[in-house]
Amino acid sequence: MDLDAYVAEHGAEWRRLEQLSGRRRLDAAEVDELVALYQRAATHLSVLRSRSPDPALVNRLSHLVLAARARITGRPRPSWAAVRRFLVADLPAALYRAWPWWCGVATAFSALSGFLIWFVAGHPETAAAFIGDEAAADLVESGFAGYYTEFAAPTFAFHLWTHNAWIAAQCLAAGVLVLPVFYLLWQNALNLGVVGGVMVAYDRADVFFGLITPHGLLELTGIFVAAGVGLRTGWAWIAPPAHLSRGRAVAAAGRSAIVVAVGLVGLFAVSALLEAFVTPAPVPVAVRIAIGAAVWLAFLAYALLLGRYAATRPAAGPAEAAGRSYAASSGWGGVSRRR
Repeated sequence: MDLDAYVAEHGAEWRRLEQLSGRRRLDAAEVDELVALYQRAATHLSVLRSRSPDPALVNRLSHLVLAARARITGRPRPSWAAVRRFLVADLPAALYRAWPWWCGVATAFSALSGFLIWFVAGHPETAAAFIGDEAAADLVESGFAGYYTEFAAPTFAFHLWTHNAWIAAQCLAAGVLVLPVFYLLWQNALNLGVVGGVMVAYDRADVFFGLITPHGLLELTGIFVAAGVGLRTGWAWIAPPAHLSRGRAVAAAGRSAIVVAVGLVGLFAVSALLEAFVTPAPVPVAVRIAIGAAVWLAFLAYALLLGRYAATRPAAGPAEAAGRSYAASSGWGGVSRRR
């Protein structure tokens, strides 16, 4: 083909397309002209790619076509409406639909931890077998309380945030395999039981509960949520709803788990701030516990009250619709009715 003749024939159209693509405002006639020129330029680009050996011209026209397409379709912009929908609809609805799972995990974990604290407190030799006599004595004297003031508060908060988020991520990711979630919960319950049992055995129960309660209520609830949602995904694999294949059931539960995972990033940020700034604060224990309890109750209201409303109103987004499709065919927030 005669490249110079082709450029001379269509160059005016390309220049006009470039001009329209760069304008901030277009009237209706100019929009129609832009669309028509874009379609013709796309055809010209296809012809040049197949017949022209000139890469510079092909590259120039490619950029022009891409710019025109972006002008026609519009550039994506951050949507505060999407953020609001996530915070007031998708996330609380996902938390609410999984509440039987994470409340069940919370009940079992609390019972197991309480038993371990009682057992270790009544059998001090057990603690010695786990951590040794010297470590137990150091824990009681200064180790437990010193843990919360060992590092600068901002550094400590960031460490806690990433650590807890990592544990939650493991629970969510390993949920489909079920057993790893129980192992992670057992590790945390054992650690809490041994430390708590040692403190109680040495008559330092007030120190233990006074330091762990302000942040522990929210922090442990976040772990329970992650474990419960992970187990819910595993149950979708074991016993999918009657009208869904196993793969689709897991995919629906997985999409809900992703929504929860994003929300837990914020929850663990708040719990890390509580642990780094409120737990070691030089104020009465009652004040620290009241702050932690208030934040915890606010989260429960968000998940259960706002979540119930969000889960029962018409679906507003794809994540919410997917969660509702799975929950509608399942009992107890996703447990299959199949017998």
